[in-house]
Amino acid sequence: MQHVAQDTSHLIQEAGKKTTESVLAHTEKYQDAYRAIDKIMDSFWERVPYICIAIIVFVIFWLLTKLFKLFVRKTLENRSYTRQNLVLVLNRVGSSAILFFGFLIALVIAIPGFTPGQLMSALGIGSVAIGFAFKDIFQNLLSGILILLSEPFRIGDDIICNNMEGTVEDIQIRATFLRSYDGRRIVIPNATVYTSAITVNTAYQRRRCEFIVGIGYDDDVQKAKELILNLLDQNRNVLSQPSFSVNVDRLADSSVNLRVRWWVDTTETSIAGSTSEIQEQVIQAFDQNEINIPYPVQEIKVQHTALETQPT
Repeated sequence: MQHVAQDTSHLIQEAGKKTTESVLAHTEKYQDAYRAIDKIMDSFWERVPYICIAIIVFVIFWLLTKLFKLFVRKTLENRSYTRQNLVLVLNRVGSSAILFFGFLIALVIAIPGFTPGQLMSALGIGSVAIGFAFKDIFQNLLSGILILLSEPFRIGDDIICNNMEGTVEDIQIRATFLRSYDGRRIVIPNATVYTSAITVNTAYQRRRCEFIVGIGYDDDVQKAKELILNLLDQNRNVLSQPSFSVNVDRLADSSVNLRVRWWVDTTETSIAGSTSEIQEQVIQAFDQNEINIPYPVQEIKVQHTALETQPT
């Protein structure tokens, strides 16, 4: 029995040694990985203070952009000769440059061995690929800066661009934002705005209004013209200079068309409001003076043919 117990104990010891050797062998395989992970974690914890400092530096430069915008706004906006879009250019381009400079300093602090020259080299190597990938973005960016500097229109102007009409809400570096007259937002890329013909409805205070009214061929044309001219002369929103006019525009099929033109000050009244007011007064004046405003009349002739029955 003692011999059997000794053999069993010996077998157990041998099995334990083999198990230990197997565990040690597997541990050695992953030892390099464990060392690499430990080294990475040690390096990370060593860089944590520098990363925190880099974040603080970036936040400081971000706050500097806010101060820069406030300084530009306080310095330039109160001067009468300052263009509105110039303030936008300085705010956006200047703040972007300050923020980018702060980002470079933060990278130098957070990443050991990093220099701005390395970033420029990387950008130089990938400039062709970046140029193709971001061609539209760069085009809109440059167009936005040129629009802000040349100032063909300003925020608050009513413009028409590519058959899209609305009030300019904002001019950003990438796109121009319009608010349509029915309350929708229209976003037009700056490249499209810069290369398209733009109609600025509010560029000048004085605007011309016009409409066409028809009278019958049997009515007195001169009397109709005098009535309209008197209405324009008595209306306080109609400007005397440039002078208003009423002229025969066309001899239509069922009427003699008169084109009525006058000028208004858009700070006093709107184009639609003035046009509606004058048209209502013309209708009332024509009705009181028995001047007809005809409408197209069509005469339809129906020819009846007799139906003959054939004998069966």
